[in-house]
Amino acid sequence: MDAFLEYLHRFWSDLIARSDGPMTFRFFLQPIMAALMAWRDGTRDARIGREPYWVRIRHADRVERLAAWRQAVTAVARILLLGVAMDVIYQFKVFGAFKYPVETFVIALLLALVPYLLLRGLFTRLVQRRSTQH
Repeated sequence: MDAFLEYLHRFWSDLIARSDGPMTFRFFLQPIMAALMAWRDGTRDARIGREPYWVRIRHADRVERLAAWRQAVTAVARILLLGVAMDVIYQFKVFGAFKYPVETFVIALLLALVPYLLLRGLFTRLVQRRSTQH
């Protein structure tokens, strides 16, 4: 149990340390890119009359839900890969080797997929509301 707690402590300490040091621009670049993709897809959803993203996922059947998740991952795949590449470079600069692949995966998800998922439905609603006002 102590080894696991030590691992968690190191994991969170390393994640927090990434925000201060080399390559901190990625903490802005990746969420901005994810927001742009969410804007693009949310606008497209509004134009074709789809429900906001989370509403669609919550009310869809299993097949439709899986397709929606695949669409999200596909939309941010380049951003995820960019994030992985930047974290690998970060690890080589700071640690001298690629030591923590789980941290790389978590950072890529937090900086790219999470903002996309949170913003896509919001952008759909904004575009729908704006189009009904005109």
